[in-house]
Amino acid sequence: MSNIIKTALLLSGLLWQSFGLASDTGWLTSPQNDHAKVRLQADTRDPAAPRVLLSLQLESGWKTYWQNPGEGGIAPEILWDKPEPAAQWHWPVPRRFDVSGISTQGYQGDVSLPISLTRNGGEALTGTLRLSTCSNVCILTDYPFTLALDGAAPDGFDLAYAKAMSTLPQAMPGTVTLEAGYRQNQLQLTADNPQGWQDPQIFLQRLEGAEFGEPSLDVQGNTLIARIPVSDGWQGDAPDIRHQPLGLVLASGEQAWQSEVRIGEPLTLPSGGQSLLWLLGAALLGGLILNLMPCVLPVLALKLGSVLQLESRERRPVRLQFLAASAGILVSFWALALMSTLLRATQGAVGWGIQFQSVWFIGFMVVVTALFCANLLGLFELRLPSNLNTRLATSGGQGLGGHFLQGCFATLLATPCSAPFLGTAVAFALGAPLGQLWLIFTALGVGMSLPWLLIAAVPRLALWLPKPGRWMGRLRTLLGLMMLGSSLWLLSLLGNHVGSFWMLILMALMLTALLLAVVWRHGIRTLTLGLALSCLLGGALLLGGAFTLDSKPQQDRVDWQPLSEQAIALALAQNKRVFVDVTADWCITCKANKFNVLLRDDVQQALSAPDVVALRGDWSRPSDTIASFLRQRGSVAIPFNQIYGPGLTDGEILSPLLDRSTLLATLSQAGIAPSQGETK
Repeated sequence: MSNIIKTALLLSGLLWQSFGLASDTGWLTSPQNDHAKVRLQADTRDPAAPRVLLSLQLESGWKTYWQNPGEGGIAPEILWDKPEPAAQWHWPVPRRFDVSGISTQGYQGDVSLPISLTRNGGEALTGTLRLSTCSNVCILTDYPFTLALDGAAPDGFDLAYAKAMSTLPQAMPGTVTLEAGYRQNQLQLTADNPQGWQDPQIFLQRLEGAEFGEPSLDVQGNTLIARIPVSDGWQGDAPDIRHQPLGLVLASGEQAWQSEVRIGEPLTLPSGGQSLLWLLGAALLGGLILNLMPCVLPVLALKLGSVLQLESRERRPVRLQFLAASAGILVSFWALALMSTLLRATQGAVGWGIQFQSVWFIGFMVVVTALFCANLLGLFELRLPSNLNTRLATSGGQGLGGHFLQGCFATLLATPCSAPFLGTAVAFALGAPLGQLWLIFTALGVGMSLPWLLIAAVPRLALWLPKPGRWMGRLRTLLGLMMLGSSLWLLSLLGNHVGSFWMLILMALMLTALLLAVVWRHGIRTLTLGLALSCLLGGALLLGGAFTLDSKPQQDRVDWQPLSEQAIALALAQNKRVFVDVTADWCITCKANKFNVLLRDDVQQALSAPDVVALRGDWSRPSDTIASFLRQRGSVAIPFNQIYGPGLTDGEILSPLLDRSTLLATLSQAGIAPSQGETK
C-alpha cells in the first residue's frame, strides 16, 4: 500500500512540475534552421490578460525583421489556435539593413519582443510562431508551441519583461513637432527638436498599398528633414497617401520616440545650400564636358564653318551669332525641363536621352541631319524672303535664327551622352522640387554654352581664324561628311524599330540619293570622289563595331543574362559576383565603354569567370523595368554600371566613363567576403 502511495505522490510531483514548466517553452530549435533559437514565456497570473515574452537568439550575420520589414522580409508573427486571443506586439527600436539596393528594418543578435494578450477562454495558449531569418539566404521557419494557463509566471519573468519593455521607444515629447507631406512617390517629413539631433534615424510603420524605401535625412539646425521614396511594392508608382495617419519611430542618439502624424499636402522644404551649390557646380561642369562628346562635335564644326564664311568677320556679327547659338542651347534645356515636368505630372518615365527611344524622334533627327549634310555639300541654299532678310541685316543679325537652331540642334545631339557629373546632377534634378529641377537644367544649359559665350564675350578668338579662301570649300565638304556620319549613325538606331534589313535599305537609299544629287549639282567629275568617300563611310560603319584601332577583331564572349533584381539577389545568395551593364544603341558613351573597356581581353576573361554573373539591360526601347531599376539607384542616365559581390553586397556604382583598371580592381574586391561577424 505504501508503494502505491509513494508512486502516486511521485507521479503527482512530476505532473505538477510539467504544468509549471508549461508556461515556458524553453529554447526551441528547428532542424531546418540551425541559425536561430526561440523561446516563449507566459505570465498567466491574470488569465484574461496574460503577458507573453518572445525571446530570439540569432547567429552572427543573421537577422529578422521589425513590424514593417521595409522593402523585403517578413515580420515575426504568431498563428494562434482557436480561440484566438487579441495580441498587441511591442517592438524595440530596430536598425536598418541595406543589401543589393534593398532597404530593410529589423534586428540582429539577441532580442526580446513583449506581447500583451486579451482572451475570453481556453485551457492553454497554443499556436505557431512563424519567423523569417535572413543572411545571404532567407529561411522561413515554423515553431509550434503550447503555453499552459497555470496562474503563475516563470522565474525571472518580471525582470526579463521589464528589461524588454525598456528597449521600446517612448512617447514623443511635446517639444518635438512633426509635419508630413506627400508629393508623387515621395514622403516628406520635418521634425523640430530644440535639443537638436544626433545620428538621427527614422522607421515608418506599414501603410496599406505603400512601400517605403531608405530615407534621405538632412539636419539643418534643430530641424530634421526626411525624404522617403514610396512605391507600390512592385516597382510601380505609389498610391496617393495624403490624409492618412502614419505611425513612426524617431531615434536621436540613445533616445527613441514613437508617434503618429497625418500626411498632408507637399511641404516646402528648405534646400541644403551646400549640396545644392555642389550640384549646380556639377551641372555646369557636366554641361561644359558635353561639348567634348562626339555627338556634339559635328555641330561645333558646323558653327566653325559658319564663322569662316563671314566676309568681314567683324566683332559684332560674330558676337551675335554665338549669343544666338547660346540662347538656342538654353531654350533647349528649358524645353527638356518642361518635358520632364510634364512627364512627372502624368506619371511618365523620366530619364536623360529617353527621347531616342522614340522612332519618330529618331526619324526627325535623321531628316534634320541629312538636310544639314545636303546644305553643306552645296545641294541647296536656304534663302529667306527679301524683306525678312533685310530686317535681319539691318538689325545686325545675318540670319540669327539659323544660329539659334544650331544651339538647339547641338543640345538634342548631346542628350545621348552621359558625361561625368552630368548623371548626378540630372538624377537629383528629376527627383527634386520643380524649382530646383529648372535651376539645375538652367545650369546645364549655361555649362554647355560656356565655350559659345566665351567667343561672344571675346570675339577676337574667332577672328584669329585664317582668312577665307579656296580651302573653305574643302572644309565645307569635310563638315558635310561629318554630318553625314551623324545622320547614318542616327539611321542605324532605327534597326531596333524597323529591323536591320530595312535599316540597311534606308541607308543605301540615302547614300544613293546624295550621290545622285551631288553629281547633278556639281557634275560628273565629283562622282569618283563621292563614290570613294561613300565607300569609306560605309566601311567605317560596318567595320567600326567589329575592329579596333589595332585591326584585331573583338568579339563579346561574355554570357550576358537579362537584368533583374531577382537575378542579383540569386547571385548574391550563391556567393557570386555580379556585373551590371545598362546600355542602349543610341548611347554614344556606352559604345565607347564597350570598345575601349568591355571588349578588352582581360575584362572579357574577368567577366567570364565561373563566379561572375554578367547582367545586361538594354534601354534602346522604352522599358519600365529598367527605368525603375535606375531610379532605385538614383540614376536616370546611361551608361550605368554596378558591381556586387560577397565583399560589396550594397553594390559599387562605377563612373559613366569606364576605366579598365578600376573595373577589374572593383570586381576583384567584390569577391572578398567580409570577416566573420562583420555586417555589410
